[in-house]
Amino acid sequence: MFINFWYPAGRSTEITGSPVRRRMLAQDFVLWRDGAGQVHCLANTCIHRGASLAGGKIRDGEVPGGEVQCPYHGWRFDGQGRCTAIPSLGSQARIPGRARVDAYPVVEKYGLVFVFLGDLPEAERCPVMDIPEYRGDQPDPGWRATIQHFEWDIDYQRSVENGLDGAHNEFVHPTHGYSGDRDDVRIPVEDYEIVDTQWVSGHFSSRRAPPLADAKMREASGRTVDAVIRGGTGHHGAAMVWTLIHPTDKISIHQYLFEAPVDEGRTSLFLVNLRNFLLEETDDARMMGRNEVVAFQDRDVLQDLAPVMTPATRTKEFFTPADITVAAYRDKLKAWEERGWRIDMVEVNRRRGRVAYAIPSPGRREQSGWVLDSVPLVPPRAAGAEAAAPGKPAVRTAP
Repeated sequence: MFINFWYPAGRSTEITGSPVRRRMLAQDFVLWRDGAGQVHCLANTCIHRGASLAGGKIRDGEVPGGEVQCPYHGWRFDGQGRCTAIPSLGSQARIPGRARVDAYPVVEKYGLVFVFLGDLPEAERCPVMDIPEYRGDQPDPGWRATIQHFEWDIDYQRSVENGLDGAHNEFVHPTHGYSGDRDDVRIPVEDYEIVDTQWVSGHFSSRRAPPLADAKMREASGRTVDAVIRGGTGHHGAAMVWTLIHPTDKISIHQYLFEAPVDEGRTSLFLVNLRNFLLEETDDARMMGRNEVVAFQDRDVLQDLAPVMTPATRTKEFFTPADITVAAYRDKLKAWEERGWRIDMVEVNRRRGRVAYAIPSPGRREQSGWVLDSVPLVPPRAAGAEAAAPGKPAVRTAP
């Protein structure tokens, strides 16, 4: 698991004026929306005696609903993580500057709340994956969006790699191929159009596919026979995946998957699905039902992989040319690990129950002397850090 990326904490409608507890990167957070509509996210552990801030109340501060009150001794923290009240010291007491918890940047896009879990300055951060079909809060005219949430006992990296793996469709998804019944199935890697930018690895390719399985969707597509179709897939950052499906040259299904590792071996996934056909709200259930069938097919395979976590080295799996995008993703992760962004879960687990950690926030670059220890990280490698730092323009090749 990696710090310094944006992760989805929930739907915008789920974050209200009451504290909400979320677990990401094996750590707990508290989120709430103040009276001005701004969502805040803090590390969940009160620095006084370790209580869960999410078990407390939201109180007025500089803005209505702008502070969270600890349920144990009433300490209050604003949206920037600063302690504003220590009742045992009295209302006129001076609050020590060290009395603060980590606060994390928050943005809302596509109906979701994203939290930046890391300490990078804003200019250096990987952005939230762009959905070109969105301009503002709603999809562009001619597109219809749905959002689905899943939480499964799978490793997020295994999940991302599944999305990048064009070879699995033939065997995992009966509606996407021929269930292995054709002897002429082959992944034409020489046809791949590679995408490689600072934050993205992906490819576009062509494959033979049967007509759409759903009768109404098949009718809308106008295709009732097998055809060669073209699409693309890739990752964005550590835990976001884009998949562009074009069943015909007139209809498109564009999927954007935002994942948040909950713990080792458990992942929360938000699927934003865009379509440019069957645009009525009454067809949402049809599309979401098909997405669910496909998602559960992936889940059932991923829950049975051994080991549960992705192997530490590629030599423990036998790769083929069709795994080129999976390999590129692993190369990106390795570069980010060499920058010191990977959480040392061996150390976290070794001290579990004995130490309360926090994901380092941007505030730690400005102030020292924090009460909670920063989560242990795999030490950076200077040469790797220098190699990973230069960026390429974040341009995605068109299909």
